Amino acid sequence: MLYRLFNHSFIPRFSLLVIFIFFIQYNPVKGQDESQLKPDTLNKTEEMADSQENEKFDPGKMIVEHVVDNHEWHIAEIGHHAIYIPLPVLLFYDGNFYAFWSSKFHNETKSYKGFTIEEEGPDKGKIISLQAKRMGAAGSKVYDFSFTKTVFAIFISGFLLLLVFVSVANKYKTNEPKAPKGMQNLLEPLILFVRDDVAKSSIGEKRYEKYMPYLLTIFFFILLNNLLGIIPIFPGGANVTGNIAVTGVMAACTLVITSFTGTKHYWIDIINTPGVPWWLKIPVPLMPVVEIIGIITKPFVLMVRLFANMTAGHIIILGFISIIIIFGQISTALGLGVGIPTVVFMIFMDLLELLVAFIQAYVFTLLSALYFGLAYIEPEHH
Repeated sequence: MLYRLFNHSFIPRFSLLVIFIFFIQYNPVKGQDESQLKPDTLNKTEEMADSQENEKFDPGKMIVEHVVDNHEWHIAEIGHHAIYIPLPVLLFYDGNFYAFWSSKFHNETKSYKGFTIEEEGPDKGKIISLQAKRMGAAGSKVYDFSFTKTVFAIFISGFLLLLVFVSVANKYKTNEPKAPKGMQNLLEPLILFVRDDVAKSSIGEKRYEKYMPYLLTIFFFILLNNLLGIIPIFPGGANVTGNIAVTGVMAACTLVITSFTGTKHYWIDIINTPGVPWWLKIPVPLMPVVEIIGIITKPFVLMVRLFANMTAGHIIILGFISIIIIFGQISTALGLGVGIPTVVFMIFMDLLELLVAFIQAYVFTLLSALYFGLAYIEPEHH
């Protein structure tokens, strides 16, 4: 379907939108004299028309396909021809290791070497074994170590970050007395902002330096992937920060660093909170349990906030696209009438998503720094 050409940015949408609305009800048989067509041709044409009428646009399916992870990098689909980048599939099943490209699933059976991508049920989108599916619970589990779209996008963003910052660091070494220029001039204000307004103010001037590598890494990693997610063409378009597994790993890193760098007085205050009545600690350790739950909920909030904000932006934009397609299928004039204000709203949402990309990188980094600062309690406070 042509709606797959629309991605997460407004740059290609307006031109595609106009073309799509004009041709959405296009019938290749229209204008021909049906009496001159052969019966077989008429039958085939009627079957094609019936199949096109029965094939209704599913906005939910389109939105989910764009925001979830995938075993291939889908770029566009023109008619029945898909343009995609196949990714390596790495599986471990029943004591054997399998490696092949995801394009092997593009056949009549949609399977290869006894594996297929489940299209429905709780395992939808996952690679399963046909043998295990037939055997039910008795079948062996498939361990999937494949390079999915999200994993591939993380490698790309990591490579770009290394390339940029290694080159900038080398320029600082060779041109130390000179004023920064080019990429140095662009990144230096952001680095100083993270150092002065985030790390120093949250952690303190005496202890902030050892946390700077981590804070700078997550700030620029989140920022770069947020911006790449807005770009519609490769290597952009991947919803990395909208993947809860990615945000969960970053939140877990913040939890681990907070736990291992916190002072012993920080843990004493959690186990034996000062100023709390003894009957809230003994015989039932109510306050220690509450404090431990608080330790877990802090990174959980980090994980959900970033995931929800970035995913919501993509869903809203794709929802606007769905409105245009739905009304365009009803009537071309109605599609054009709805399309103009909808495109304006999409442009506004794209600009807002650009702002959110910076805000979410800042918020995640700031809260991580605050947790690091709160984990440091000096002895004289007791």
